[in-house]
Amino acid sequence: MAAPDRPADRAEGKTAPKRPLILRYAARSDVGRVRAKNDDSAYVGRHLAVVADGMGGHAGGDVASAATVLDMIHLDSDDYDGDAGTVLADEIQTANSLLSELVHINPKLAGMGTTVTALLLAEGKLHFAHIGDSRAYRLRNGEFEQVSVDHTFVQRLIDEGRLRPEEAETHPHKNVLMRVLGDVDASPELDLATLEVEPGERWLLCSDGLNYVAGHVVERTVRETKSLRECAELLVDLTLDAGAPDNVTVVMLEIVEQTPDDVRTAAVEIVPSTPPSTAAVTVTVTADAAIAPMVAATAEPSTAEDTRPDAGAAAGQPAGNAPDTGELPTSTDPHLGEHLSAEVLREELAGRPHELVGAAAAAAESGSIPTIPGRTMARRAATVLTHKSEQAREESEEYRQAGRPRRWVTVSVAAAIVAFLTVGLWLGYAWTQTRYYIGEHDQHVAIFNGVSQRLGPIQLSTLEAVTEIRMSDLPEFSQQRVRQTVPARDLYDAQRIVKNLERTGTTAPADECITPSPTPATPGATADPSATAGPGATASPGAAGTAAPSPASTAPVCEVGK
Repeated sequence: MAAPDRPADRAEGKTAPKRPLILRYAARSDVGRVRAKNDDSAYVGRHLAVVADGMGGHAGGDVASAATVLDMIHLDSDDYDGDAGTVLADEIQTANSLLSELVHINPKLAGMGTTVTALLLAEGKLHFAHIGDSRAYRLRNGEFEQVSVDHTFVQRLIDEGRLRPEEAETHPHKNVLMRVLGDVDASPELDLATLEVEPGERWLLCSDGLNYVAGHVVERTVRETKSLRECAELLVDLTLDAGAPDNVTVVMLEIVEQTPDDVRTAAVEIVPSTPPSTAAVTVTVTADAAIAPMVAATAEPSTAEDTRPDAGAAAGQPAGNAPDTGELPTSTDPHLGEHLSAEVLREELAGRPHELVGAAAAAAESGSIPTIPGRTMARRAATVLTHKSEQAREESEEYRQAGRPRRWVTVSVAAAIVAFLTVGLWLGYAWTQTRYYIGEHDQHVAIFNGVSQRLGPIQLSTLEAVTEIRMSDLPEFSQQRVRQTVPARDLYDAQRIVKNLERTGTTAPADECITPSPTPATPGATADPSATAGPGATASPGAAGTAAPSPASTAPVCEVGK
């Protein structure tokens, strides 16, 4: 929409300043006539549009598409400092790694994956990213063309001249995907492009469910239907009339110049309702719904076939279609359904114009958002809260000034906590350096300063002294004690223990472990409690000569190894 041409501007020869470009949009997703649940997800806002078509059926197609779309919604912004294309590609690769981690913590999701077709409008350019067989069409200057390339087996045959395009629809392997996001490739190859844009051009993003409508019919509908909402609804209805054996998702876009009304527009509802006739049975998209006990998930090969079986217990239709059972969705895996993450997500969605449909909408509505313990929740919270909506950025300077003192308070509190932890760690380390223990070094008994533990890569002790006592000269039980380390109160105590090892072979003090020795007979010595040997007396058992030690003079037995 061009800026109004005012007479004053014409008289002065001025040109009205160019306004920022934004997306006008409409979206709809439907489970179709055959499938029991919706594996499609889509999001569209002022600057971002993404369509994801999940694969894997019960093994988690809805989980894959919902997780991917919800992890990308924070990109709905135009503030990227010329790096928007790289950011878009990096976020899709990050979403791929998160899907792999979901499979790692829940092997029943093995084989799940999703297509992704995304557009990011930033700084007057349109950044395009694509993998899989969802499609992107553009209508510009009267020319309608498919911008995306299907990453399928039959498309490769067509490119190599081994198959005619008209034969592709009946080919037995038409659903085999050669490239996909998910539990297949650690670093999938994306189709990326940065495109020039013009106000007035239209885009259609769709899942492959729309392929059941003839191409010329799709083109005519996009050309002739002026209303974006009516166009999206009509394309889905045409798919349903054609039998809709697959889920179908349609996102219609038009690139326009932003107007003052757009800046003041309030956020729209998360999900528009769809006709009850196409409503799904449930709205949950938890892993336990996607991997019901009666289903045996099998891993997909690297050239995964997009089978999307029609049987299942969960569906991904918009939340407005779900019957209200009054029961909260249950989950056998506490890591799939982080409610804190869901609250942060809902708060962000409520603050920006957008539409969210399909499995992602069901996940956001129910709170059953696929997450990785700690990592995904923290990442979502951080990215969602730091990538504010355009509406928030357009608010008055007074509002932004009011937020600064709170940020300084937060920073001050964080700095105080870091200082407290630093002082605490230093005091703890200083205390360890007042301790000593006996241990082994180079096959010798040694004295160490500190404690015999490590704090990560930091050893909390240093070698104080190495003695001349060889470990092999000690009794077996003493060797074991030394290898397990013998704590000492201070350096003097450590030296005392070493002296005991040298004298007695044990770590016990000398006065606690005295070995009795024979006592020669002397005149007047008492050899027996009832007899006294006189001078020249011949020693006999119990008499002088070898004095029998009394119970009171017997040294206590030393216990070792404790």
